[in-house]
Amino acid sequence: MYNYLEIEPSKVEYIPVGQAADIPPGERLFLEIDGQPIVIFNIAGKLFAIADLCSHDDGPLGDGELEDFEIICPRHGARFDVRNGKVLSLPAVIDIPAYPVRVVDGQIEIGLPLEE
Repeated sequence: MYNYLEIEPSKVEYIPVGQAADIPPGERLFLEIDGQPIVIFNIAGKLFAIADLCSHDDGPLGDGELEDFEIICPRHGARFDVRNGKVLSLPAVIDIPAYPVRVVDGQIEIGLPLEE
């Protein structure tokens, strides 16, 4: 999987997805962009976005328990870092996509790679 946080900024298109006030600290927002399920987490006022898809079995990930910056897959217990999508424990062995997030005039925007 690809870590979109590492894309050169000029090759990213930001898509508005909601108001920052819609996700208070400790909450999450589920959405779909171009058929891709994504979940945004507000952890202590900072937003992080990852694919809502466990790389172990393609099951939903966003409903899992959050411990600090780790999301635990509710199906089989794989752990991922929501800051960068890195896999932290088995049974998953492949990272998941992580997306850049920014807030502009109160609007949350997710960065997606530009089509080439």
